[in-house]
Amino acid sequence: MNFRQLRFYIIFLVPFSVSAQTSPQFNSAELKLGLKKLNVLGSALYIAAHPDDENTRLLAYFAKEKKFRTGYLSLTRGDGGQNLIGNEQSELLGLIRTQELLAARRTDGAEQFFSRAIDFGFSKTSDETFRIWNKEQILADAVWVIRNFRPDVIITRFPEDARAGHGHHAASAIIAREAFIAAADPNRFPEQLKFVEVWATKRLVWNTFNFGGLNTTSNDQIKLDVGGFNPLLGKGYGEIAAESRTNHKSQGFGSAKQRGQSFEYFSHTQGIAGKADILEDINSNWNRIPRGEEISRMITLADKNFDIDNPSKSIPSLINILNAIEKLPNSYWKEQKTKELKDLIAGAAGLWFETYANAPTYALGDQIKLRSDIVVQSDVQINLGAINDQKQDIELENGLLKNIEGIATAQAITEPYWLLNRHELGTFQVADQHLIGKAENPAPITVKFTFNIAGKEISYERSLVFKSTDLVRGEVYQALVIAPAITATISEKAFIFIGNTPKKVQVQLKSFRNANKGTVIPEIPQGWTVKPEKIIFELLKKGDEKAIEFEIIPTNNSQAGNLAINIQTDQGISNRGNKVINYEHIPLQNLFPITEAKIERIDLQTGGKKIGYLTGAGDLIPESLQQIGFQVNTLNEADVMSGNLSQYDAIIAGVRAYNVNERLSLMQPKLMEYVKNGGTYLVQYNVSSPLLVENVGPYPFKISRDRVTEENSVVTFLEKDHPVLNYPNKITSTDFEGWVQERGLYFISSADPKYKRILSMNDQGESAKDGSLLVAEYGKGRFVYTSLAFFRELPAGIPGAYRLFVNLITK
Repeated sequence: MNFRQLRFYIIFLVPFSVSAQTSPQFNSAELKLGLKKLNVLGSALYIAAHPDDENTRLLAYFAKEKKFRTGYLSLTRGDGGQNLIGNEQSELLGLIRTQELLAARRTDGAEQFFSRAIDFGFSKTSDETFRIWNKEQILADAVWVIRNFRPDVIITRFPEDARAGHGHHAASAIIAREAFIAAADPNRFPEQLKFVEVWATKRLVWNTFNFGGLNTTSNDQIKLDVGGFNPLLGKGYGEIAAESRTNHKSQGFGSAKQRGQSFEYFSHTQGIAGKADILEDINSNWNRIPRGEEISRMITLADKNFDIDNPSKSIPSLINILNAIEKLPNSYWKEQKTKELKDLIAGAAGLWFETYANAPTYALGDQIKLRSDIVVQSDVQINLGAINDQKQDIELENGLLKNIEGIATAQAITEPYWLLNRHELGTFQVADQHLIGKAENPAPITVKFTFNIAGKEISYERSLVFKSTDLVRGEVYQALVIAPAITATISEKAFIFIGNTPKKVQVQLKSFRNANKGTVIPEIPQGWTVKPEKIIFELLKKGDEKAIEFEIIPTNNSQAGNLAINIQTDQGISNRGNKVINYEHIPLQNLFPITEAKIERIDLQTGGKKIGYLTGAGDLIPESLQQIGFQVNTLNEADVMSGNLSQYDAIIAGVRAYNVNERLSLMQPKLMEYVKNGGTYLVQYNVSSPLLVENVGPYPFKISRDRVTEENSVVTFLEKDHPVLNYPNKITSTDFEGWVQERGLYFISSADPKYKRILSMNDQGESAKDGSLLVAEYGKGRFVYTSLAFFRELPAGIPGAYRLFVNLITK
């Protein structure tokens, strides 16, 4: 039976998180837990700065023990951190960490929110952070989340001062306190009041801590045991917390499960102080709303009479509760509890339904064939009344799967809402107020199902997804992707030109529909020439790809700028590329960023040409070196232990290689022998723990946590005549102009005097640090250890970083 052609209109939307089926299925224990949660009307919001800052044990305790609606507001998406599983940086890393946070929340039971703040890297003070973030805008975002979420208590991870250990951390506490006050003030951000009401949270507390050598807890603080065990889940909150935190895989936060008693401490910050409990005097019962007491009694009775062997027996009482709730005046808790109750009714009735597309990807304007599957697995009388506005009137039989077809139309590309527009350094640009705070956009297409369940009409929405079967992973759900008809993708974010030497730039075309043809037209900054000026293409089938090339020719008058690619078809002009992020621990991410890349002409001399590369946690240094003419070979253990290392003009260790590659301890003697025999070995930054090799270099040194975060800080040359500052490129102060995010991180502190300290630098108000670049002669060769952020600067196309890096690997 078909439901005719239905049209679902969509705006610019991001693929939503799909790691499991979209129709929730509850076992009896989960239904029992849901009934208990139905009787709790309380909420708690945790606020911090980054993915991984949240206290997953406390979130699990609030969500599953106290049964509060629980949320985590991370001001940033972790865009500025390091990546231990791949080479994605910046916005792409933020996208990965967003999905990891969503996976963590599915584990611990909390909800996830974000502001528009961008993680621009390590910041030492909140003042520095607010110079880069648009503080008023981030504060407005926090107020918006509070007014929508309506927490009874807000908890911060960090204090407002230097004990926070990071400027973003301290800033998150300041934002939380100011938002606590502003959310209750109708004169603050009054434009929001068209959609929400002011909200006065009862108290704000700081979740004090004892880690990293700093103990901020004390006996006069409120103390709470969150290490309990939940028999309905068969787990303690320490176990749930570890499972949640382990989702932060890009940061290497696999955690051991903890069991038994565990205390958290809280210091009062704002509002009405609690004397013995942070939830003291917070009414989380139904009597907090008018006529709620009778509903509470109905829920308590339904919970008492719940039959774990036959949950469908609860359907009459659950429907009676729904009827009672629907008669209440409109309110926040009426809306929340109606959503919860409807899901419980479907779960108890054994009602399952989903809608699928025939393919994972469609182009703008495509017709999308849909198939809805519905099954009821109980004896509850259920009739499918309608799908969207199309009447069905189908009586569902126990165990009999129904399939119903339909059609939708794709009308806008899917793209993360915070990446849709170009943005400033510190803040994403988002025009739609209703998207602010969300972890990601709503699903691009949803389908409304209306059922009559035991005489009660109830409607549900399901997201349209693509479902397939993988030979290894089994059933896999994937978010629906709406693509431009044609994309043009440039492989690099930046292209470096040496002098006036031309370079070929490849553009990968991909068609997302049949019979695609048009013209690709590049745009270049002043002083450059491109050949040809345009290329005509034709791609016959959906999925077809074609590589085209443009030759970009610099001149003495070439100005740095962006190469942009426009695609002209009979449907207009498009300028989107295609980027896929595919890790098994998160849903596949299919993006359509604007097609552009930085082009820069630099004065660069190079020496040797053949480089060996030992991969670390992931970076783009090999690709960057290949751009300027180096041959880069990735080395494995066999290459080092039994290969001919003398063929390489230099060997480079990737970022954090000595933290993640356990085999380097076996390779280290061979690498030191290579240096002793005349080779150059450059090691990029590592952290001090875990350091898998006792001595990274030929002579001992220690790694500190020192860093210089101001990318424009003054750099002083300590060894002006040293070869690394003079050959083959003369390094001057101009080579440190235009750096991005930071100068460097995890500098060397103490070191054997045989190392030469080459550079000195510092952030404002701090003492000079000389541990960013150490060079030692060893035998006939050279060992270089650098904590400078080359892994950020080279992919960003920073001319001076290229010049210095080439010097470091040239002897």
